[in-house]
Amino acid sequence: MKLLIALYFFILATIQLGLFAGMFRYFRVKSSVKPSPYWIGSLGTSIVALFIFGVGVATNHVGTKNPEFNFTIANTLFYVAGVLQFLFCRSLNQPISKGLRNFFIFSVIIFVPVFEFMRINGTFEMRTSFMVMISAFFFTWQIIQLRRKRKADPSQQLFYIQFATGAELVLALGRLAILVASGLTIREVDQLPQVLILFTIFQIVMNTLSYIAIGGYWAEKIALANARSESENKEIRQLLFEREGLITSLLRANKTAATGALSASIAHELNQPLGASNLNIQFLQKRLAEGVLTPDQTKEVLAALLSDNQRAATIIQSLRSIFSDGKIGVERIDLNDLIQSVLKIANPEIHSKNIQVILQLGASSKINMNRGEIQQVLLNLINNAIQGLAESRKPHKTIQIQTRDVPGGVEAVVLDNGPGIGKEVQTHLFELLAGSQKKTGMGLGLWLCRHIISRHGGHIRHEATPEGGAQFIFFLPLDQS
Repeated sequence: MKLLIALYFFILATIQLGLFAGMFRYFRVKSSVKPSPYWIGSLGTSIVALFIFGVGVATNHVGTKNPEFNFTIANTLFYVAGVLQFLFCRSLNQPISKGLRNFFIFSVIIFVPVFEFMRINGTFEMRTSFMVMISAFFFTWQIIQLRRKRKADPSQQLFYIQFATGAELVLALGRLAILVASGLTIREVDQLPQVLILFTIFQIVMNTLSYIAIGGYWAEKIALANARSESENKEIRQLLFEREGLITSLLRANKTAATGALSASIAHELNQPLGASNLNIQFLQKRLAEGVLTPDQTKEVLAALLSDNQRAATIIQSLRSIFSDGKIGVERIDLNDLIQSVLKIANPEIHSKNIQVILQLGASSKINMNRGEIQQVLLNLINNAIQGLAESRKPHKTIQIQTRDVPGGVEAVVLDNGPGIGKEVQTHLFELLAGSQKKTGMGLGLWLCRHIISRHGGHIRHEATPEGGAQFIFFLPLDQS
């Protein structure tokens, strides 16, 4: 009887070991999503516990009343495996706090002397009842956590885990009921009721099935992550395709040198949101590979990707309308609010260069304008200021943005304290790609800025400042006829 029971434990331990080895190899290859350390730890601990328990059963010569110390070790490892599996289920809904981890570490420390006392002074029935009650507690809370997770994120694999955990709970309580109903005092392994052995083996089988279901859940997560990544790549490829199509259309419309240069300028405008999208995707892949991506970070990155894609689409739409003969689609907009939204886009670059932004937004009038086109003007001027300041050695780098009401409209100023613009290029600053030979890249989009402002009935100019730096001032009328 002892050898047969030990064989059952060795077989189940071997099955779990095969699962552990297979999943470990799979997740090393599919590195985009890392499995939960609680699940991996629980599975590994369970394997060791099963082997130790099997060896203990096979070599036990003192009966079940006062078994050898290795039974304390095995049951402690079973307890640790149960704790880790519970923490895995809880981590599906919320991060595991340091306090909760410390509580369970302390509970493991307490468990060892308590069970050792029961091994020496207690009975088989007492120890079995003790382990069943602890298991029932963990299984109940795991089912609650899994139900919460399934409501927020329906998954077939989560259903399998919940089903296996429910079966473990029923089988554990069944073991307790058998002990109470039999009324036997079990002192030897051979006295164990066959039905009790059957319930115990089936409980471990269901535990193994729950580990398999958890492995399936993480495989499902990998598939979803790969699908999202592919979807984002398709969107970016589509934007790149539209960009190339736009450039091709412009070259076909006018094969002059100016049109070719203009196409390069348009490509430059689109590189900003596409570059931001690429950085966000790299950040998302890095966090997924590290397995530390939180729901808040996921929402933030996906929101940024959506914003960048929408901005790129807006640029394409705006550029198409800019070079068409149609009317400008305008709406009444507060220029101050538009500046604030543009700064949210440029803030990462501003902070990385240690630049201070000073806002003096005194305008109160709203302007009829095309939001996407004026946003592109502001982005070009702010990016030019950032590029100029990147080469400055001044300890305090600043960009000032001002708005003020003037007769007939609103005036906006973008001023930096960088090295400024040389006099030799100021006379043709707003010509197409006039600044393309400058190291700072100033003037790459200034022709487009003037074109957009002119379409709105306004004008833009550059003025030198006594302290150095570049200052661009543009005027927008209240209404465009």
